[in-house]
Amino acid sequence: MVGQQKGSELIPSPSVTFGVILATLYGAAFHLILGGDARRLALFLLSSWLGFTLGHIFGVIFAVDVLSIGPLHTLSATLGALLALFAARFLTVNRPEQSEE
Repeated sequence: MVGQQKGSELIPSPSVTFGVILATLYGAAFHLILGGDARRLALFLLSSWLGFTLGHIFGVIFAVDVLSIGPLHTLSATLGALLALFAARFLTVNRPEQSEE
């Protein structure tokens, strides 16, 4: 292996671990509040992870340093996760069938 010593492991940084934990908590809490089956839980978790990542990248690009914890742009990442969760909820809501009268 290039650049690694024998026996060394690839360990994620604490900020990456904390970000994954936060995004997972956001998705699980959203599912707890709105309910649904296991597929909706998976959808909310994936949406939260994606939104959290995109929100963090937005914070890095536009230097949003409000509520940053180390290198993690927490405020923009949280807003990105919430935006993605509400978008997933809006796009998957069951609308009642309208009958023609």
